[in-house]
Amino acid sequence: MEKTPQDFQEPAPLKFLRRLVTVLTGVMILGVITIAGLLVMRLSRDRQQIALPAELALPKGAEAAAITAGPGWYAVVTRDSRILIYAPDGTLRQELEVSLP
Repeated sequence: MEKTPQDFQEPAPLKFLRRLVTVLTGVMILGVITIAGLLVMRLSRDRQQIALPAELALPKGAEAAAITAGPGWYAVVTRDSRILIYAPDGTLRQELEVSLP
């Protein structure tokens, strides 16, 4: 008499290993979902907008590359290696040349 696949009994260690792998897969899926959710919540909460003055007059030929703000000032980094410091009302306070090596 031949054994069919329905007659086969799974050994206990193999059954335990199969269940362990299934549980660990579920735990990993939940962990990835939790970490992704925490990242989304954290990154969307800390987003701050810089309140710029209505108008900043850049010198002729200057093109802004980056902008940052501090308490009572704004800085514009231009593509021609200058940093322009502005007052909150939009007037130019200081201009710095940046020399790159």
